[in-house]
Amino acid sequence: MRITADREVCCSAGQCALIAPDLFDQSDEDGSVVLLDAQPDSGQLDVLREVVSRCPTGAISLEEDPDA
Repeated sequence: MRITADREVCCSAGQCALIAPDLFDQSDEDGSVVLLDAQPDSGQLDVLREVVSRCPTGAISLEEDPDA
């Protein structure tokens, strides 16, 4: 699985960093998303799905492995 975060689309709501602080942070400059781990293990799939669903601008994308 692979995560992408579009900082241009991000509105700095911080939901990603609140839900998954080990995977996301926020920039000190503008509060936009900072991706800490683009390829986390599959054990974090449920939390990542929640992050994607709660991102107000759709800046977070999750590409799941079809074989998993």
